[in-house]
Amino acid sequence: MEKLINEFGYLALMVGTFFEGETAILTASSLIHRGIFAFPWTVLAAFSGSFISDWAYYLIGRLNGQVFIAKRPKLMERVTPVTNFFHHHKFQILFSYRFLYGFRIIIPLVIGMSGLRPTSYLFYSIVTGLLWATVVSTLGYWAGRLLNVDLQTFEKNFLLIMLGFALFGLLIGYIVKKVAAKSMGSEPQK
Repeated sequence: MEKLINEFGYLALMVGTFFEGETAILTASSLIHRGIFAFPWTVLAAFSGSFISDWAYYLIGRLNGQVFIAKRPKLMERVTPVTNFFHHHKFQILFSYRFLYGFRIIIPLVIGMSGLRPTSYLFYSIVTGLLWATVVSTLGYWAGRLLNVDLQTFEKNFLLIMLGFALFGLLIGYIVKKVAAKSMGSEPQK
């Protein structure tokens, strides 16, 4: 596994953060204290994957958001309250959207459809993405250090560790989503 991590670790982290950010970054950063990953490269790889993901959905929203959402009725139900909330709290959302677990697709879509210029979104996506990657990497580092995670433990308990970090991310995301949904005036869709 060490050879695999040495060859594809940062690339795998980048791909992981493109699809499911928190679990991938928590897993990789839990091995920083053992020298398997380096903190700055972990932050950079995590930021890169999430940045590409955010921009993909922003561009879909900007170029063809109404059509994209019209073809997905369940997504449309969730977009309306997020759009209303975004228009009332634009700067708060732009500075914190990366931390709003469960809104990974919707918020960049809404931002793209809002007419926010790409240069403005570039600034916010860089600042928020770097802050998110740094904070989550720091949490993962301390979790790995406190639990004394090493490569052998990681290999033997890979599924349990992944499940643990996924549940931790889901728990935090659930709490943030509930708070955000209350602020938006509606409960999240199940």
